Amino acid sequence: MTSLLLASASPARLETLRRAGIDARVQVSGVDEDLTLTEATRRFGPLEVADAVLVLAQAKAQAVTARAEELELPEDLLVLGCDSLLELDGEPWGKPTGAEDAVSRWQRMRGRSGVLHTGHWLVDTRAGAGEGGQGTGATIGTTASTTVHFADLTDAEIRAYVATGEPLAVAGAFTVDGLGGPFVDRVDGDHHNVVGLSLPVLRGLLAEVGVTVPDLWRSTTSAPDGPSEGS
Repeated sequence: MTSLLLASASPARLETLRRAGIDARVQVSGVDEDLTLTEATRRFGPLEVADAVLVLAQAKAQAVTARAEELELPEDLLVLGCDSLLELDGEPWGKPTGAEDAVSRWQRMRGRSGVLHTGHWLVDTRAGAGEGGQGTGATIGTTASTTVHFADLTDAEIRAYVATGEPLAVAGAFTVDGLGGPFVDRVDGDHHNVVGLSLPVLRGLLAEVGVTVPDLWRSTTSAPDGPSEGS
């Protein structure tokens, strides 16, 4: 039975998959993101933000795939790497470096719009590639981009939000599926992408390797309790 492994430590990405009926395995890649981007820039020149997240997603998926034997991973596995960055004024924003950085970012973001880019990279490690088996050996990816419109927060609201610690742990210093939800006026595009994993993009990548989303559903799949709003 084909299964999915998420090469990411993000609990929000894992929860997105679980709400879609997919119980993914998790394996953190250990990729040095700064070094990866430095090497990619040296090879290809300056990267657009949408390209940078794809480079990082690919690096994460391939790093885990390279360790498949060491990690004793099953042979029926699809490995998915993801990475997200917020683009504002042409600059890439990952996680803030600290509380004051988060405050400063929000003071620039408030009342404005940015684009949340998430790179997705899928590696098909299943046995049988090229031998009539189910595996394709494919390594494919794409970037999804969603425009996020931020509320015009007061300084007091910004500092109260940053004090919760939530903005310090996420790309762009905000969430839409947590405490930051009231501070996002709306999104244009796939709201799951803002959480860090676009389900429609995943469906498209799976289709390229001959897998459907229902193929990955847990056998006891049922609708989750409560609202299914993502971020």
